[in-house]
Formats: sequence, structure tokens, C-alpha cells
Amino acid sequence: MIDFHAPTPADKAWVDGLLALGNYRGCDYNFTNLYVWQRTYCCEIGQVGNFLATHLRGRVGDSYLYPAGSGDIAGAIRALEADAAERGHPLRLVCLTPGQMAELEEFFPGQFAYTADRDGYDYLYDVNRLADLGGKKLHAKRNHINRFVENNPSWAYEEITPASLPECLEMDKEWYRRSLQREGEAEERDLGDEGIALRSAMEHYGQLGLEGGLIRVHGEVVAFTIGDRLSADTYDVHFEKAYGELQGAYAMINREFARWVRARHPEIKYLNREDDLGVPGLRKAKESYYPDLLVEKHTAVLKKPLQAFSL
Repeated sequence: MIDFHAPTPADKAWVDGLLALGNYRGCDYNFTNLYVWQRTYCCEIGQVGNFLATHLRGRVGDSYLYPAGSGDIAGAIRALEADAAERGHPLRLVCLTPGQMAELEEFFPGQFAYTADRDGYDYLYDVNRLADLGGKKLHAKRNHINRFVENNPSWAYEEITPASLPECLEMDKEWYRRSLQREGEAEERDLGDEGIALRSAMEHYGQLGLEGGLIRVHGEVVAFTIGDRLSADTYDVHFEKAYGELQGAYAMINREFARWVRARHPEIKYLNREDDLGVPGLRKAKESYYPDLLVEKHTAVLKKPLQAFSL
């Protein structure tokens, strides 16, 4: 069995090294996501040769990410299968991209059954398009921003610092309180998976190498966003919050952070704004920015033990 353990901030350096070898654009291949969502998905990490092995327990049960690294990928897959067998279930690989599926088929032709996971597709946007909002398709976004500026002339964007993190946390709590009022609920809201992940990210902000920006109106934080590098040309936006009653607040924090990333990381070509979880409103919001790429994701389940086949 692979020597798995729950990720800690101390794992970031070696995990990032293996993730860089894979250079995948999917948000699943990001140390921050593996760490802050570990409670939700029972995430464990380990090393097989020069590959990162990741065991999860999500919607479809015990699963593994396709190994990230370099070297004998077939051997790494066989190690995952042996680990799955010891746990008493067939090997299930999740969040597979078409490229990874093709590689898997090359080494193990016809031995896996595949299903698409549309709710898990990541939305990628050209950073320049989000920073400039040019063209007819994004005309509505520019109008929302114009309304925000007209209604909130005191607005200001600034980079998140350790000193302003507590203000972002308080803004998040207030965001949920207002959301409950709109839904006709008054009781205290449980943090939920996203709340736990966000607080974990804030608690280890520096150790995780996170970056972010916020918008103030009359000195009060009304929107913020947090992210970090995902691959050689892609940046991952993990969290984004804005008061919905402030017209254009979401469009403004989106644009301003895209501009900040472009200036700070000129090598970045895409912003990964992650998946929509199959939530209709979230899908509509992400599609309204007309993504340049979708990171397709699939699940692969082994039909029979690999040991019964020869390469």
C-alpha cells in the first residue's frame, strides 16, 4: 500500500515540484486545493517514484487523481491499482483530461470504462480579456463596472496583506448573513465546506503562497478574491466574494484582479476560475464571460485487474 498522509503546509515544496512536472491546467493539480479541501474530500497524498499520488473520497467514492510527475507512468498506475485492491475497491481515476485518457489508453488499451463529469469542467479565460473586457460580448460587464464606479466613487482596489485578511474574513461572514436574510432565514449558518476551505486558506495564507486583492468602498471591504499559480501559464482563482446588492462589484473585483495578475505575473496566459459544480446560477455566471477553454474532466474505472493483462 502507498504511504499516504494528510497534506500539511510542509509538503508544499515537494508536491509543487512534482505538479510542475505534470504542468496540468486543471485546478485539481494545485497544492492549495489539495490542502484546504482535504476535509471535504478526505484527501491524502503520497509519492510513487517521481509521481505525486493523491487519494480522495468524493461523490463517486474512493478515487485517485492521475499521477503528476515524470517517469514510468504505467508503473505508477499499477501502484495505484494495488493500493485500491488493498482497500477493497477497483481502481477509479477522477478528473482525467482527454490528454490523460489518451495516455492511459496507450498503456492500458480497452481496460478502463470512461464517463464525463461536466459539472467538474474548469473554466479558463484569457487573462487579457478579463483585464480589458473588450469586444461586444463583454459589453454588459463593462456597463456593470460603470454603474459600480458611478454609485461608489470612493472605491479602491488593493492587494490583500496579513493585516487585511481579518477584514476579508469578517466580510465573508457578513456576506453569508446577508445571503440568509435574502433567503428568509435568520439562524446562524454552518460554515460548510467552502467556509472551512476559505478559513484554512486564510490561516495559512503565507505558507501556501497565496495572493489576493480586495475592493473598499468608504474604507469597508466589499469584495475580495484569493488565488495562486497553477501551472506554467495558468493562474487559479480559488475564492471570490462580493456583496451582490452592489451592482458591478463582482465584475469589478474580477477585472481588477485579472489586471493585478497580468502585471505581477506577465507569463500567465489563463485564469482558471474552476468548475460550476452543476449549479445553474454559477454555470450561467461563468458562461457569461465566454470561457476561452474548458478543462474537460472524466472518470475512469478499471474493468478487470491490470495484473490479468500484459503490456
